Amino acid sequence: MPQLQFAHFFLGPLATNCYLMHDGKEAVVFDPGGSPEKVLDYLKKNKLGLTAIYNTHLHFDHVTGNHALATASQAPIYANERDAYLMPDNRQASILYGVPPVEDFAFQNLDEGARTVLGTEMRVLATPGHTPGSLSYYLPEYRTVICGDVLFHGDIGRTDFKGGDYPTLEKSIREKLYTLPEDTRVCPGHEEETSIGEEKLYNNYVKA
Repeated sequence: MPQLQFAHFFLGPLATNCYLMHDGKEAVVFDPGGSPEKVLDYLKKNKLGLTAIYNTHLHFDHVTGNHALATASQAPIYANERDAYLMPDNRQASILYGVPPVEDFAFQNLDEGARTVLGTEMRVLATPGHTPGSLSYYLPEYRTVICGDVLFHGDIGRTDFKGGDYPTLEKSIREKLYTLPEDTRVCPGHEEETSIGEEKLYNNYVKA
């Protein structure tokens, strides 16, 4: 298998990090949090077929593009069912930010475990705390974890939204993320990338 290629897009009013990886023929996308035109243009330009859409959690700013992207590609959407309670609230939350309501979409439940994606291993990690169903996607071969709003550069995800819980989030970070190799690249839901080693030393809220 060829080395996978990665692309990064800022989508939506909160500049959500949307990640795409592909093998030159097929692609998967993580957290299309806004209008997906940039993603669709990239797929078309590179002649890629989209095979799956993965959500780290179901807050509106991570799922706004789900419906349009799935409709255009017929790709299935994956998320954890413990976040299903957020779906009705997302319609109102998006209005508060002056963007169209999130269009309804169906998703397949995804639990913790290993699966093969584009010929490489992807370990789905249950990392609740920001939301009950928050997932992180670890790619061992590429020393990369896509963690949504669980861990940021020097920061952690908010726990004051409905369903958030600080002790649960701290446990997820310590037991699921900080046990990854220190040179693992951390791709958060917003702002810049960091690494597991850097956060273990310098994170303002959860140090190893």
